[in-house]
Amino acid sequence: MTLDAKNISIDAFDYSLPDERIAKFPLQKRDESKLLVYKEGNIGHQIFKELPAMLPEGSMLVFNDTKVIHARLLFHKETGAAVEIFCLEPEEAHDYESAFYAKGSSTWVCMVGNAKRWKAEELIREINVKGMDVLLKAEKISQNDAVFRVRFSWSAPDLTFAEIIDVAGVLPLPPYLNRESTVADKTAYQTVYARHDGSVAAPTAGLHFTDTVLDALRNKGIKTSFVTLHVGAGTFMPVKADTISDHKMHVEHMFMSLSGLLEIEAQLQSGKPLVAVGTTSLRVLESLFWFGVKVMKEPWLSELHVKQWDPYEIKTDATPLQAIRAITYMMKIAGMSELKGDTGLLIAPGYKIRMANAIITNFHQPKSTLLLLIAAMIGADWLKVYEYALSNEFRFLSYGDSSLLWRI
Repeated sequence: MTLDAKNISIDAFDYSLPDERIAKFPLQKRDESKLLVYKEGNIGHQIFKELPAMLPEGSMLVFNDTKVIHARLLFHKETGAAVEIFCLEPEEAHDYESAFYAKGSSTWVCMVGNAKRWKAEELIREINVKGMDVLLKAEKISQNDAVFRVRFSWSAPDLTFAEIIDVAGVLPLPPYLNRESTVADKTAYQTVYARHDGSVAAPTAGLHFTDTVLDALRNKGIKTSFVTLHVGAGTFMPVKADTISDHKMHVEHMFMSLSGLLEIEAQLQSGKPLVAVGTTSLRVLESLFWFGVKVMKEPWLSELHVKQWDPYEIKTDATPLQAIRAITYMMKIAGMSELKGDTGLLIAPGYKIRMANAIITNFHQPKSTLLLLIAAMIGADWLKVYEYALSNEFRFLSYGDSSLLWRI
């Protein structure tokens, strides 16, 4: 029986998560975390560094190489009132590179804490970057409900915004950790393969990987490929509606190189397993499938847009290989080396996962869209998996333990 995703009750995806099971701090050695393995209804567990032995030779892991930015910027007014500016994305949403390498000024879409105390005046603070004293200014350009456009400018014209925010900003830890970030978090809350600035939350499934584990995977003949999806604050947005039909899924920006797409195309052609490292990588892979379906109908689409309900409303018999080939063919003809786009895709029970054979992922909050994604992957056994993890003292959420879940 096919489930109707829109009419799913979020209360059906609740479970009891004691506060003491939430990992508030990372392990000293990230690859020493537990690894739950689920396949064909069977559950067991290993240590994460044993992952290579759990994967067939010839498998491909798809990683999200986004990098968490120091998105929280704290200013004080002359009165002493604190105003926190939380950078969400550049004003030109797809142009992260230009925004980070901008010199002199950069405009961002932001959330603002204590916004009522910030009227029309510029906020100013002094920072020291590379031995230089720099004045950083924030100017409120416009407001739309709880979202602001803020123009940042600084007195050292040769410095980029990336250099400014790295010093002036604070790493944004998940709200459920209920603590301030530490110096150790700057390394721990970043994957070892992070490359592209832009996320306000880490793709936490990747936090368990070390260079040693990556080397062991390569030595076993397991391939790797990289996508980029910049994780937004919406990833922590709770589902407040009774049914999923009334929940508005957050939109995140994604980037995919032609070379990476060709790697995935070759993997699909080989018939060997494709394993998504994290929910963000899975979201990219599935979004690529639906974009490929659209390209098969309209061959000259050059920007990737996938809406929340597209997969539930578009009918197709296309295979994953056909969909990806449609994209790579279009990109070659158009002379494109990179595909840019955004996705609001909601993956919930009733959705048929097409691209990934398995997912490596942490344990997610009750009644969250991430838990819905897991239920789409392994069906009703999600509860069995979570009960096993709770009874075997697994650590939960961003700094918690890991799992390897094979699609049913």
